[in-house]
Order: sequence, then C-alpha cells, then structure tokens
Amino acid sequence: MAQQVVMGAQLMCSFGVAPSALVVTPENVTNANKVPAATIMDNVPMKNIMPFGMCTTLSNPQVAAATSAALGVLTPQPCIPVTSAPWAPGSPTVMIKNKPALNNTCKLMCNWGGVISVVNAGQATVNTA
Repeated sequence: MAQQVVMGAQLMCSFGVAPSALVVTPENVTNANKVPAATIMDNVPMKNIMPFGMCTTLSNPQVAAATSAALGVLTPQPCIPVTSAPWAPGSPTVMIKNKPALNNTCKLMCNWGGVISVVNAGQATVNTA
C-alpha cells in the first residue's frame, strides 16, 4: 500500500544532483500524522517543488548554453524545475479538497525531461490506496 506524502517529503529529480523537500501550502488543511498532506496539485515550481541543486540535462537551455560555451564539456547549471502537469497518477480513492491525494508512487515530469519522484514520504503510518 502506498504512503501519503506530506510536507517535508524528500524528492529527487533524475537529472538533479541533490534531493529537495516538498512544500505543502496551508490551503489543503488536511493533516496526516499532524503534518500537512499533499495532493497531486502540489506541483508548482518554487512554491511546492524546490531546486535539486544542479541540473545535468542538455534539454535545459541553461545547461546547453553553458556546455556549448565550454566547448562540449557538460557544465551543470542551477536546477530550477519547470513542471506544467500535476503529479501522476495520484490516489484513486483518497481525496483532499476534491483533489487526489499524493502518494509515494506518484511521478512528476519536468519539462526539461527529468522525472521527479518521492524518495521519502515524510511519514510512515498513513497509507492511501
């Protein structure tokens, strides 16, 4: 059974070099283990999804430009996630404020090609279907 993701959950991007923590803003007002619970709509860069250190994909224009300037030597640049869709798939049976709950099996796609996943849900006792 999947775990409910909460504020402070540890995230990782496949092209990032460092983990990041999920930020759940107060509008959800539902807690899991006394911590704000996340939904699939907690996907906004720099609000919910913080940077992952440095980005290493050439599909990121900043990385491509820096790599080109370095004569083809991969030159990572600061990771600023760009997400345009919600987390998927979300919990099919648990709703928070009419939005599917976010569980630790969900993935979030970055427009630069990275896949953001949940490394640690932030709690271990509340499950979702």
